[in-house]
Amino acid sequence: MTSMPLLRLSATANFTSRSPLFTDPSKLKRAPPRKWRNTSTTITRMSYNPTPATDRLISAVAYTLPFFNSLQYGRFLFHQYPSLGSLFDPLLPLLSLYRSIPYSSFVAFFALYLGVVRNPRLSRYVRFNAMQAVTLDVLLVLPLLLQRVLSPGRAGVGFKIMLWVHNVLFVFSVFCFVYSVVCCVLGKTPYLPFVADAAGGAESDDAELSDYTLMALNYLRG
Repeated sequence: MTSMPLLRLSATANFTSRSPLFTDPSKLKRAPPRKWRNTSTTITRMSYNPTPATDRLISAVAYTLPFFNSLQYGRFLFHQYPSLGSLFDPLLPLLSLYRSIPYSSFVAFFALYLGVVRNPRLSRYVRFNAMQAVTLDVLLVLPLLLQRVLSPGRAGVGFKIMLWVHNVLFVFSVFCFVYSVVCCVLGKTPYLPFVADAAGGAESDDAELSDYTLMALNYLRG
């Protein structure tokens, strides 16, 4: 019976010798001091490259070509609503000067196409807007070609269809002009419906208009 306390004492001594809680502090392995890394925060600044004022001006002026050529589609609306025509009275001096030049529309078309669209020294922003204006001008000429071929007359169903088409084209052209000019003034790229896709190829140097389209324009402008 006297051996039981001795066994308990030896077991307790063995446990205390193995337990880390009772280990000599001098024998413990100290972890190496933690090295603090200098975390430098990198501030990324957004590069803001505004569109030059010259590019915005040229792009905005380019849209005056299809706009001036589309005013003829509004004659029915001007006749029906005289107050609507008064809104365009400030443009009459420019329009008179534009139409006083012989073949002005034809010359302006090729000047815009050859001098701006096909000019690699100009930025892509200017060339795209110029090509979009040229494409819109081509699309606005096609109804005149159909009108000359079909000859709807001045009465009947054909005349009503022609009147409706003219009104829609005029409203659409005014919307395109206002939207494009505002975007160009703000330095943004306008994307016109039904026109931007057709003008998308203008960003490549190999973009050319069809010779048949130019011949049709020559016939209508002349």
